[in-house]
Amino acid sequence: MNKENTYDAIIVGAGVSGLTASAYLCKYGYRVLLCEQSNETGGLVHSFEYKGFVFDAGIRAFENSGIIFPMLKQLGIDIDFVKNPVSIGIEKDIIQLHSRESLYDYEKLLNRYFPSNREDIRMIIQEIDKVMGYMDVIYGVDNPLFINYLEDKEYIFKTLLPWLVKYQKNINKASRLIKPINDHLLRFTQNRSLIDIITQHFFRNTPAFFALSYFGLYLDYNYPVGGTGVLAQKLTAYIHGRDGEILTNTRVTGVNIKEKWIVTADGRSFSYKKLIWACDTKHLYGAIEADSIKLTKKIADQNRLVSSHVGGDSILTVFLGIDLEKECFSKACGSHCFYTPSPIGLSSAAKKLLTGVYTKAESIENILDYLKYTTYEISCPVLRDPDLAPAGKSGLIVSTLMDHTLVKEIYQAGWYDAFKDLCTETIIGILDETILKGIRSKVLFSMCSTPLTIENLTGNSEGAITGWAFGDGKMPSQTHLKKIMKSVLTPLPDVYQAGQWTFSPSGLPVSILTGKVAADEIHKNLHRNISKTDGSK
Repeated sequence: MNKENTYDAIIVGAGVSGLTASAYLCKYGYRVLLCEQSNETGGLVHSFEYKGFVFDAGIRAFENSGIIFPMLKQLGIDIDFVKNPVSIGIEKDIIQLHSRESLYDYEKLLNRYFPSNREDIRMIIQEIDKVMGYMDVIYGVDNPLFINYLEDKEYIFKTLLPWLVKYQKNINKASRLIKPINDHLLRFTQNRSLIDIITQHFFRNTPAFFALSYFGLYLDYNYPVGGTGVLAQKLTAYIHGRDGEILTNTRVTGVNIKEKWIVTADGRSFSYKKLIWACDTKHLYGAIEADSIKLTKKIADQNRLVSSHVGGDSILTVFLGIDLEKECFSKACGSHCFYTPSPIGLSSAAKKLLTGVYTKAESIENILDYLKYTTYEISCPVLRDPDLAPAGKSGLIVSTLMDHTLVKEIYQAGWYDAFKDLCTETIIGILDETILKGIRSKVLFSMCSTPLTIENLTGNSEGAITGWAFGDGKMPSQTHLKKIMKSVLTPLPDVYQAGQWTFSPSGLPVSILTGKVAADEIHKNLHRNISKTDGSK
């Protein structure tokens, strides 16, 4: 292998986990190659410009969680952030979450729509408050992995050690709440509509502690000036600035475990000492050259697990250019809102959407039913950064959970474009009839992204946006927060994993965390090998 094509570490996948791992390995002084199948870095942390409007293609805002800000500080990366207030709405009723006390505004909101369930709601709010308390401790300090704490003894004894004691206690409590959130809330109420309104914007079978903690995480949301894609841009620049190499439009099609090299779709080969797989794990096991590895039981078992599982939920998104001032959206929905047009809930209104075989007419009826009662995430970037839309105009991003299998069947049936048009027009109509009166006549343009769009752009199986789907039996990735440091390990020699296909569910902070953990594992192992070679102790 040509020396120019030999690297200390190769990272496959330039989403935020791959970017993080690459940045730290560059910081540690290693020769790094980052391969990305798309034409730019960032994955689901990406913004794009269209007709003067800037839209966030994936994540809408960042929850710091004691990880993002200290990571940026440790790498010396400057990004300007503004606070990202989150709103919750039902029908024409919107509340904004300003502080912990806003939880009781949420209780009042639920009481207005479910007056006969006041006691149930009170107990649910208490449960949310309890979990928020756990998370206040878990994310109560900057994550030690991103702090040079060995240089500060006062920090170790006054901050870190007391926090570790509280962390262990609270993580144990949180880890007991592993039932799916809908099942968990049945302890407090039998009203399915009430449960739906609280939970239907979470992924299917999300563990209770993860879902309930989000009411605290909403208060921790921040927005980078310039759009969420700024994070990927800054990490990319950091890697280039430290002589790291990034190859976009480069799909890895082969992995030789024994000889430690990868092959790309255009026939190039690159050698590595260590490999980090920061993208779809199904693709990893499919790319391994069979004669390059001894098939141990651990590897065979993991391959079966990966092959038999599917990705988590995906989303349908409508991007709108609106001929209205940003102030029109300030009171109506705010900069970032989780909005449900009806309190009926999906359990009673849209049972049929994901089951059974239907004619096109029946499918359309079910889709319309679903869109009427689902919950939407609405983001208005220009309310956080006035430069993200032309003067006097606003961009709007409206998303809802959407099943990949359903959309794939529609595509195969030949009416995919009609489906996108149907969803776009229906969503605009719902907003026009509820919280954004008159918006239909002000739409300058619209674009629709589906689970197939995400699958095509990112390579994520089933268009998943956050890890593996929850279900019965063993998962193909580590899902316990207490064991997250081991989540990057694989049964494959010198191969690590990181990102949304490593820990499920994983938001942005966990993707960054696993990227850092993978880089540190490589640093530890390569440093040991170097020490042995040069005679160091």
